[in-house]
This record gives sequence, structure tokens and C-alpha cells, in this order.
Amino acid sequence: MSEAAKSNAFHHVPVLPTETIAGLNLQPNGHYLDATVGGGGHSRLMLEAELTIRVTALDQDELALDAARQNLAEFGDRVTFEQTNFSQFVPGDRKFDGILADLGVSSAQLDIAERGFSFRNEAPLDMRMDQRQDLTAADIVNRWKEKALADAIYTYGEERLSRRIAQRIVTSRPLTTTKQLADVIWDCAPKGYRNGRIHPATRTFQALRICVNQELKVLEELIEKAPNWLNPGGRMVLISFHSLEDRITKHHMRNHPLLKVLTKKPIIPQPEESKANVRARSAKLRIAERIESGS
Repeated sequence: MSEAAKSNAFHHVPVLPTETIAGLNLQPNGHYLDATVGGGGHSRLMLEAELTIRVTALDQDELALDAARQNLAEFGDRVTFEQTNFSQFVPGDRKFDGILADLGVSSAQLDIAERGFSFRNEAPLDMRMDQRQDLTAADIVNRWKEKALADAIYTYGEERLSRRIAQRIVTSRPLTTTKQLADVIWDCAPKGYRNGRIHPATRTFQALRICVNQELKVLEELIEKAPNWLNPGGRMVLISFHSLEDRITKHHMRNHPLLKVLTKKPIIPQPEESKANVRARSAKLRIAERIESGS
């Protein structure tokens, strides 16, 4: 895929667009943090909805950030960009009136075969959202001990066949491509498992991706730190795509002393959106508001 095609891949349809903008409760002249800008879809919605706001846009993926710069160029200095994982973001003396994080892997990352996120294309076992980091999926698959591998597949993929899969991976080493790994998992799966709703490798690939990018750890760190970056009354809006993310979001928002949860249950897409945008089907949105310290 050409560099231009890779950049264009990040121009995706943002999920829960109306609900996200309503949840942020945009204020005139406000300053907002898009912690996972991707191709800039949600940031564009914010900038168009309230013409006086500014957005600071973060992403650890250099290709995503390049795509966002192109997509949002018309807004000039109303939007600034930083390549960083949101858990490592240093706001300095900046305070925000709202923070948005659209979590997990993007459809663009899945579509760029050589990034190694998907088993549907032959590619190196990579899965790094930030290409500057060292750890790859190949390192985990080929170097981790069987028990550690099985525990990760069970914990982060919620895969009941984790021990069988880990054992087969270890005896099949070295594995260097997505297809090799997917074939190993397919071969050790029971016949009934192969006929299930999802490919037998789906949960293992999710687990590896989460491990490579430490997705749950950095989410916990975000919810711990981000309320301190908000002005009182500022909103935090988090969109998750699987139960592990949503569970962390729910509990950490509820237990943070500076947050008041505004969504007792997550907001999910309307049937029309789920039908039009496959990625939206599993999305869950939760909102919390920064309160005055000690109130």
C-alpha cells in the first residue's frame, strides 16, 4: 500500500458522532483534548460544531497523525498535534474543557496489512500502534513461556482454549507472519469452534495486540491522570469496543474522586448507525464530569 493510500485509510467515519458531541457539552472558546485523534473524524465534528474552540490532538501512530493533519488543515491554528500515547501526555499548564478518547485499534490499522493487526492478510507479526517501540507480536509469540502466553490469551482475549492454543504456538515456533499464526490456531481448534461466529484466531490476535500496546494499562493511567487536566465542569468521554475496556472505564470513572459519572449505562449506537458502520456495532460510550476538588 502506498503512503498516500495508508494516509487515506485513516479517514474513517467516527462512531457515535451525535452522542459524542452532546456528551462533550462544547463551550464557546473552550479547549478540548482528542486523546486518540486517528484520522481526525471526531476532532472535525468538534471544530465544526463550535467555531470558537481549540483542539489538542494526540496519537501515538505517526500515520494517523499525518492523516489528521491533512484532514484538519483547514482549521489552522485551532488544532495542534502531538505524537504521544495519551498515558504519557504532559499537558504542562494547559487545562481542558473536555477530553475524548476513542479506544482500541482503528479500522485503518486493520486495513493496512503490513501493520500485522489482522490475520486476514499475510504480514509480519507486528501489531505496534507506535512504530517507535521495540516490542512486537512476534516477540511475544516466539519468546514468551507457554504459561505466560496462555495467561495473556485468556486474560486479554477471553479465550477459553488459551492453554491449547499456547501449547500449539510453542511447539510450532518460530512463527513470523499473521497467516502462520492464524493457521496454527485454526489447526488446533475443535471442528465446532471453526464454525463459530468469529474466526478461531480472533481472540488470540486481540490479546496479542493488547499486550503489545499495553492498552488496558494505559487506559487505567489515562483515567487516573486525565481528570486533573480538566477544568471543573469539563467532561471526559470514552468510547470502548470490547468488554475489558468498558469494564475498566466503568469502574475507574466511578471510583475517581474528581469525577461524577453521567452515564449509569453505556450509550450504544442506534440500529441505523450499526447497520451503516460495522465498526460502530460494539461501541460503548461513557461520560463523566470533573467536579470541584473535595465536593
